[in-house]
Parts: sequence; C-alpha cells; structure tokens
Amino acid sequence: MSTDLSTDRFSSAVAAGLPGPDWLRARRSSAAENAAEMDFPSTDLEEWRYSRVGDIDLAAFSLIAQSSGDASTEAQDFPVAISEFLSELGPLAGSVVVYNGRVVAANLSEALAQQGVLLGPAAQYAAAEGATEVLGAVMHEAPDLFGAYNDAFGADPVLLDVPRNVVIELPIAVVFYVDIANSISFPRLSVRGGENSQFSFIEASLSADVPAVVAPVTEVVVGNAARVRHSALQDVGSSVYQMGSFLAEVGQDATLDAALAAIGGSYARLRMDCRLVGRGATGNLSSVYFGDGNQMLDLRTYQEHRAPDTTSHLLFKGAVAEHSHSVYTGLIRIKPDARGSNAYQTNRNLKLSDSAWAESVPNLEIENNDVHCSHASTVGPVDEEQRFYVESRGVPSKVAERLIVAGFFDEVLNSFAVPALASTARDRINKILDRQVGELLATEPAWPQSIDSQAVESSEEQS
Repeated sequence: MSTDLSTDRFSSAVAAGLPGPDWLRARRSSAAENAAEMDFPSTDLEEWRYSRVGDIDLAAFSLIAQSSGDASTEAQDFPVAISEFLSELGPLAGSVVVYNGRVVAANLSEALAQQGVLLGPAAQYAAAEGATEVLGAVMHEAPDLFGAYNDAFGADPVLLDVPRNVVIELPIAVVFYVDIANSISFPRLSVRGGENSQFSFIEASLSADVPAVVAPVTEVVVGNAARVRHSALQDVGSSVYQMGSFLAEVGQDATLDAALAAIGGSYARLRMDCRLVGRGATGNLSSVYFGDGNQMLDLRTYQEHRAPDTTSHLLFKGAVAEHSHSVYTGLIRIKPDARGSNAYQTNRNLKLSDSAWAESVPNLEIENNDVHCSHASTVGPVDEEQRFYVESRGVPSKVAERLIVAGFFDEVLNSFAVPALASTARDRINKILDRQVGELLATEPAWPQSIDSQAVESSEEQS
C-alpha cells in the first residue's frame, strides 16, 4: 500500500511547533528535515524482507495532539491497566507513565534524586543538565524512516540518566500506553548509565485494542565498567502496528543484559542494535515471542563488535499458533579491530499449527579471523517424543503440548534480565496458551504450569 509522505502532518513546521524548550524544538525540526529525504521502507530491502510494512498507510492515522510540561508526582487519571501493571512489578525505585504520548506521572525516590539521577520528560531539563547529551546519544542516525519520525515528532521523550558510581537496587519502570483510535505516536526512552554505575529498568509498551501506529525508540548508553539490565514487554492490542528500534552502545568492561517478551500487535516489529564499542564489553540479548490469530511478530537483531575482546550472547525463542507468522533475522558483525571477539546467536521456533509460519535467518559478517562465532536456528513442531512422554503420564494431548511450550519459554524467562518482569511476562504467555487449549483445562485436573524440556529428556533416558 502506498504511503503519501508529503502530507503536512509530517513537516518540519509541525515538528518545530510541538511544545518544549528551544533545544528540543530545534532538534525536532532538524530531524523532520532529514526524514523528508528518506523513503518509506520497502520489502525490496534486505532488512525489511518478509515484513508487512506495506500494509501500513500513514495517511489513515493522525498525530496525537499533545502538550508538555512538568509531570505531577501524584496519581493521574489513566487506565487501570497501567496501575495494575505497575503493581505487578512490586517495589520500584522510580516510574514514568506516558499516556497517549504525554508524560502524566513521574516518580523517583528522593535519595536517588539527591545522587543526581534524572528521570522524567526531557522537556523539563535544561541543556546544561545533560539532556542534550542523553537524547540521541546512540541514535546518531535513524535506522529507518520510523526512527527519523520518532526524532522529529516524539512530543515527550523520557530521560533516565544515572551518574557514575551510582548503584540502584530496585528497578525503574517506564510504561507507554495508547488508547486513541487511528492515532500515531512516537514514544522515546533515552538511557545513560555512567561509568561504574549499576541499575535495571523495565519498559512496557501497552495499549487498548484500537487501530493505531506506535513507533518507539529506546536508546541505551552503558558507560565503562557499568552494568545495566533492561527488560521489555510488548503487549499492544491486536489492531496495533508497532515499528520499534532498540539501540545500545556498551563501553569498556561494561555489560548490558537486555530481554524482551513480545506477544501483542497486528504487525509488531522491533530492530535491536547492540554495539560493543569498548574493549571487554559484553552484550547479552534474549527474547520470548508468541504469536496467535493472524498476527505477525518481526524481530531483527544486530550484534556489532567494534572493539577487541568483546562478547555477545543471543538466545531468542518463539512460538506461532493458528495463522500467525514470525520473522527472526540476525546479523553478527565483527569489525576489523575486534580481534578476540566471541559471538553466539541462537534462535529456536515452535510451529503449533499447520497454517502458522516462522522464518529464521541468522547471518555472520566477519572481518577479523581471530574470533569465535557461531549461529544456530530451528523451526519445527513440538517434539513427538516429549509429547509422548508427558501423555504416557496420563496428561491429555493438548495439555501436554501446553506444558511443553511453557517449559520451552522458561529457559529464557527464568534468566530474564529484570526478574520483576519475568512473572508478568509468563502470566501473559500462559493466558495465550490457555486460549489454545480452550475449555479442556477447566474440565481436567489441575496440572503444572510448565514442564522443563531438558527434564523430560533426562527422565526418558532413565526410563
């Protein structure tokens, strides 16, 4: 479907007219001019191969009318789903709620504020406070048109800046929620971890079941010797198109642990770029994704080693049921100066119906011969021997499949970067599994929530 990009809704004048300080308005205007030179993505490009981007007609969606300013620390009028989600996470060091593109609540403990931690809308910070250094610190160039539009039309970007040597014990949560039909919004979260800092943060992209386009960007700077843990949940409505980007740069002897649970959307895409820019940097990426109905989940990853002695591990596990479709394409790129790099990439997929489909395309691009790299991918149904083993214990066939699939995901969920989000992600996946099983669970005796596939194999050997 063709998309008219000449519309006045995406002009530099519109971008410059969004509220905010002068430095932010100038940044938006410049980004809109750059976006005007970019083409709408096409499946002719390798990075958009297999995608459904051609289904998106931006002319059918309107920018949300937004305002900006200081967010109150008091309770706001926002959907109960947001409050319920935050309560599921337990104690937090801070939180931000972005409702229909606008920050409506921002909370941070006084102790962390006194240590120089910044958390809230970028518009409330002056350039002198470092806001201009955090926003755009990783996304020097937009990876695609949606990223460029995010830079130009993101009315309330959120900043999290943790100074050097600061350690935060409890996680910080940022929730984005949309419930305006036929809207397009551009959530933005920019994070910087100073040298030797340690903290974790949770990001959730949620929505009502309304037709909408959401194009989020998350960027993370991990300073030298810092340890940053990030976990994200994507559970937007079944009529939402999501076109997201996650970009990270990891410094010398620093570690980034990033995890994603993706289960929502009509067509939901996320591009993840992890750049290891300092010697000894480590980037660990993991994901679970589960499609059902007619939805399509599209994940693209780039593990880029730019410095020597760097390490990256990637483990993505997905399942597709009914008529759903998943795409995983990954690239390990070893640059010429990245000798001694270790890079691993694994993608596993379960196909739960004949009409479901999964693409898995791992790739290597190596420009230094003193490295260790590997990639692996599988696509297939539930293992028949595992199913038979569970059924032989008196478990009905559909319930057996449910237990095995849940156990398939547990390997990732049990090691989620931020454990506070793992149980929430598991509960939402279990609801999808229960829908697949239907009324059978209600009529049969109670069964465990999952079965560890490795435990099944071990028991078979003993038998």
